[in-house]
Amino acid sequence: MSMVDRIGGWGGGAELLAGQIARQLDPERFQSTFCVTRSEPVPFYGESVPNYETIRGSFELAGVKVIELRRSATVEVGEWRRLVSYMRSERIDVLHTHMLGSNFWGAILSPMAGVPVHVAQEHGWSFEGTGWRRWVDRHVIARRADAFVTVSREDERRMIEVEKIPAQKLRFIPSGISTPAAPSGADFRSEFGIAADAPLVGVVAGLRAPKALDVFIRAVDELRRKHPGLRALIIGATNTSAEEKLLLDLMRELSLDGTLIFTGLRRDVADALAAMDVAVLSSDHEGSPLSVMEYMEAARPVVATNVGGIPDLVVDGVTGILVPPRDPTALAAAISGLLDDPDLRRRLGEAGRARRRSEFDISNTVRRIEDLYEELYALKRPD
Repeated sequence: MSMVDRIGGWGGGAELLAGQIARQLDPERFQSTFCVTRSEPVPFYGESVPNYETIRGSFELAGVKVIELRRSATVEVGEWRRLVSYMRSERIDVLHTHMLGSNFWGAILSPMAGVPVHVAQEHGWSFEGTGWRRWVDRHVIARRADAFVTVSREDERRMIEVEKIPAQKLRFIPSGISTPAAPSGADFRSEFGIAADAPLVGVVAGLRAPKALDVFIRAVDELRRKHPGLRALIIGATNTSAEEKLLLDLMRELSLDGTLIFTGLRRDVADALAAMDVAVLSSDHEGSPLSVMEYMEAARPVVATNVGGIPDLVVDGVTGILVPPRDPTALAAAISGLLDDPDLRRRLGEAGRARRRSEFDISNTVRRIEDLYEELYALKRPD
């Protein structure tokens, strides 16, 4: 049984990965339930997000039951009691939780429900936040969970060194994606009035502070001086209007209205990537960003910050270029070098696609998760 904190139009990498794992577990060996502990709709560009019946249907077609808790507060006793009752009645053997909130509640509720195995999974954060997060990870989640999965080697290192979690409790399992749908062939540039020969760079990311989109915007300001006609895209939605306002204010302050386009969350990301010359991620910290895997699959050269799990994905100088975080000048220089060298863009993009397909496919991730479930359950199963 998988449990995530929230659904927001399936825009978050952790939710996407958890859903793919639940749907792709071997049905001959596993009966899967997917639990969402709260729901928050996120608008798509030009249309509303699919309703929950549509989302539920996609899971049930894969043989996965769906439970959605109707919580309006963190502590919602009736809803948590309903979940415990469900786990007891269904005799759940393995509870796999994702991200801090669900990891915490999984640690508290799994013993009450008589669940033999609890697997917690973190999807990357700064490890430099408030002390209570580190305390919860170490003294509640790691102490009660049978394994704590990390999605990057950097997360694993920090959980050992910063949070003091025993190394034997941690399991590094690389994330992966399913091969995305091929581009439709639609002319993405024409929708936004972008010339066919204009240099085009873009980011696919939620409009959230950790993505450091302000750094990307400042890099775009530097780039346009060397690359006349440059256009830039930010593809993603926001859960907070305040963050969006900050970014829009910065765009206007730098007079980038005719250069930078906020598209909102799009369904046609494959078409957008096919239209780009360079794909960028300017984050301050990351776990294992699925967007970078999508860039690689699209054979786009990647310029990204050297943080978190990004170096696990991007081989500097081979599949992309890594730059320090919070450095718009370095980011702009790396992008500019690629815009000036079409052959290098092609080589890096093709190498990235080959690496994604060989090392970061969801089937590899699911196989390792299945092995972990069976290993831990065998240790708990009565003789």
